[in-house]
Amino acid sequence: MSVAEPPHTLADLASWSFAGPALAVVGRPVAHSLSPAIHNAALAWMARAQPRFRDWRYFKFDIAPDELPQALPLFHRKNFHGLNLTVPHKALAVALLEAGDNFVRAAGAANTLIRTEAGWRGANTDGYGLATALQEELGAKLAGAKVILLGAGGAARGAAVECLRSGCAELWIGNRTQATLTTLLEELAPLAAKAGLHGFDLARPPAGLPAAALVINATSLGLKPEDAAPIDLEEIPRPACVYDMIYRPPQTALLRQAAALGLATANGLSMLVHQGARSLELWTGAAVPVSVMHDAARAALSSA
Repeated sequence: MSVAEPPHTLADLASWSFAGPALAVVGRPVAHSLSPAIHNAALAWMARAQPRFRDWRYFKFDIAPDELPQALPLFHRKNFHGLNLTVPHKALAVALLEAGDNFVRAAGAANTLIRTEAGWRGANTDGYGLATALQEELGAKLAGAKVILLGAGGAARGAAVECLRSGCAELWIGNRTQATLTTLLEELAPLAAKAGLHGFDLARPPAGLPAAALVINATSLGLKPEDAAPIDLEEIPRPACVYDMIYRPPQTALLRQAAALGLATANGLSMLVHQGARSLELWTGAAVPVSVMHDAARAALSSA
């Protein structure tokens, strides 16, 4: 399935008849997702040495939040082998899972679902993908870092847990909805240990934000070309670098401002690849060609 092909819908799922092992990314919006191109390239490469993967395919489904409770059991009945969840389903799905790993329970969010006979088992590969991408793209490590995380949704939850588990020195989480932020901070408190954990209003950044911090955007602001940056970088002490989880468009307003300020930047393409590679490992139990997935991601983004 190419990036240009339209996503499938809940109605398509109801009449689904694909014979081979099926995988999918589920979200709204999801038309922009490069995941099918990336995963199908990897599966094609894997099938050269392991014929069992020849019939595996990865699709994308546009599913509304209120359709998710109906869709997940239907994906299971239609024998989908695994699912990736993206905005806005990562947190919504947790209550619908048969089981979840420790990371899912800590983050309250899942981005990877693995089929079991009883239902879906949840995992979260976002943290792994983020940490690997930061090291690969920016030479940045979370251990000992001061982190300013933008957002408190499903993607931010996974990032926050990874930061705390990795031993960051400080974690500042900014969000515009105070109730969502308060809930997340309460849930993260047991993981904070010696790390300083703080929340702030994205609309009014406080004076106490740390300098030389790693700024990570986990909001959806930037998916649309007209979106403003989630924060004005001039309002915070000079960061060390800026990472935006959004990869399409490849340069958001936040990254443009960061580049203009002379800061090191990276978008979320590498994170997408590494979290996807880890998901594919969980589904297949096989070695996954990460370099092939990187090449496919770059090619799909260029053609899009």
